[in-house]
Amino acid sequence: MRHLLSCTDLQPARPRTARTARRSWQRIWGLALWLGLIGLACPPAAALMPGEHPLSLRHGARERGYIVHVPAAYRADRPAPLVLALHGGGGSMDLMARDRLYGLVTQSEASGWIVVFPNGYSRLGGKLATWNAGICCGAARDRGSDDVGFLRAVVADVQRRLAIDPQRIFATGMSNGGMMSYRLACEAADLFRAIAAVAGTDGTTDCQPGRPVPVFHIHAKDDDRVLFHGGSGSASDTHADFVSVPATVDKWARLNACSGPAQRVQEKPGVVCEVRSGCQGGADVRLCVTETGGHSWPGGRKALGGRGSPALDATAEIWDFFGRQ
Repeated sequence: MRHLLSCTDLQPARPRTARTARRSWQRIWGLALWLGLIGLACPPAAALMPGEHPLSLRHGARERGYIVHVPAAYRADRPAPLVLALHGGGGSMDLMARDRLYGLVTQSEASGWIVVFPNGYSRLGGKLATWNAGICCGAARDRGSDDVGFLRAVVADVQRRLAIDPQRIFATGMSNGGMMSYRLACEAADLFRAIAAVAGTDGTTDCQPGRPVPVFHIHAKDDDRVLFHGGSGSASDTHADFVSVPATVDKWARLNACSGPAQRVQEKPGVVCEVRSGCQGGADVRLCVTETGGHSWPGGRKALGGRGSPALDATAEIWDFFGRQ
């Protein structure tokens, strides 16, 4: 089932005068009459059963898609946590939902959490999509796509269909999707409890979160696209000089007013994890660095072949981090 007209589509633009306000509402009233929706302008969305559901909504004059995975354990009388999983630049919602690559569907089933795979901005029917995450990436950035607004709309639409715990809404992403997670932390801290970014640093230039946001960053030291110490590496086609991992972590330690030094909390062959604690509101900043894996999701597979670092299961670590918030 596809959602073609949202409640927000029936809201007029802010009027400049009383006369234009009256005309604006007259147009909305006429549209509602035409659609036979008087008294039902915002009907309850169809509830979703366990399984995978491709949906869409209209935002910014564009039809945009997303996939909802509802685990078998879901119960309408028990509000569930919600995780938005954002694909990398040039990817799609279908790619991010591919379980053999990221294991997010399996994790959804194991935890009972709902996972949503939104699609970035695309001029090619959803393919080769990107997110406007600040300095990156592609057409989404160049055309100023309102991706924060779109993702807010996705969450609102899911909340109309499923019982969601409003205090446990999270965002994670790969590469450009990880960068978009940082933008959500900056501009939608009222909605997202915490974020986790994999292989994508914070590219926002103006970040003023409304509250401290717990942050988890995962990166390979040998990432050849979003370089660990900054720069675009082999991703020079993005025309973006990516921020380094240390600068990203330091930025969020400042934003969250973390007073404690970095403390190593995990070390084993191939991976080291540390945390900045003593942060305002308990919003710790966690970092895990793998020695190898390149530009990938640790514990997963690359879409074009190869694997991420076997030293860390990024999906399981992210769920554990979110579960402690």
